[in-house]
Amino acid sequence: MVRILILGTGSMAVNHAESFRAAPGASVVAAIETDATRREAFGKQFGITNLFADIESAIAWGEFDAVANVTPDAVHYPTTMRLLAAGKHVFCEKPLATDYPLALEMAETAEAKGLINMVNFTYRNSPALQKARELVVAGAIGEVRHFEASYLQSWLVGKQWGDWRTESRWLWRLSEEHGSKGVLGDVGVHIVDFATYGADSAVANVDSRLRTFHKAEGDRIGDYKLDANDSVVMTAELANGALGTITATRFATGHANDLTLRLFGTAGAIEVKTDGKASSLRSCTGADIDTQVWKDVPCPPVPTTYERFVQACNTGVNGDPSFRRAAEVQRVLDLCFAQEAARALNAASPATAG
Repeated sequence: MVRILILGTGSMAVNHAESFRAAPGASVVAAIETDATRREAFGKQFGITNLFADIESAIAWGEFDAVANVTPDAVHYPTTMRLLAAGKHVFCEKPLATDYPLALEMAETAEAKGLINMVNFTYRNSPALQKARELVVAGAIGEVRHFEASYLQSWLVGKQWGDWRTESRWLWRLSEEHGSKGVLGDVGVHIVDFATYGADSAVANVDSRLRTFHKAEGDRIGDYKLDANDSVVMTAELANGALGTITATRFATGHANDLTLRLFGTAGAIEVKTDGKASSLRSCTGADIDTQVWKDVPCPPVPTTYERFVQACNTGVNGDPSFRRAAEVQRVLDLCFAQEAARALNAASPATAG
């Protein structure tokens, strides 16, 4: 039985606590939260009596085996490194770190210590994505030649999750000063993993465009400067030679939270759709290629990332997605940020006379 500590008690921590409590072979035994009011409320909600204000106090207590790190993005690196030094397994929220070098250091440290390390790419929980990858690996659609991947949200248009103009829990996601990496860092990390996992191939080359749209007078609301990117478009080549696009936006009117992956191969094609809850898979293979007929593919249930982490801790065999996998995804995001920075620098440079 793996004893789990929850680090951070924000809204996502509720999902972690509920999921780990429901997972066979695990128990949630403690939590860390700097804010006393939130700490006590979280403990009461989940019946947790071992509550700590900081990591050092929890480590000194020591009666836990693994940690679900649900802190803000910029805090993932220092907190995880401290926990790894203490010999604790870590299940970290995405993104693993704010840049590739830090993410790689986290992966290498966990591996060197022989500790279980996984990242919560929640859309791996989609039975359709898991089945799609299985079909690709089995050669059911031949060699992948082209792909299209998109993550579409519309909370900058509608109010399905609240009003971003007045709520800090959304405004911080639009401000680099408040730690946001924009749509690329927030959900781009998911769709890059979604696409490359489904295609069973890493990104070899990428060319990207980021865009921040005008959303308020002076591009600011109160303390929040609205400068984080809102949309991203990537043209990518995979290691298997496939060419395609990866896009993410918060301005996809009519789409609350929709991920789509289409893979086109020499012997067929598949399409995955999910909103994070329900998912579907359809394919066009065999004789259907000649008539462009698509058929639904049954997708059996799959273990969640939470359940896989628990299993990994109890067996000693690391699960997927690992820290190293998350670092590879971060490498792609860093390339996109670097390309945009270089483009902005070139645009700001005065023209040179010929």
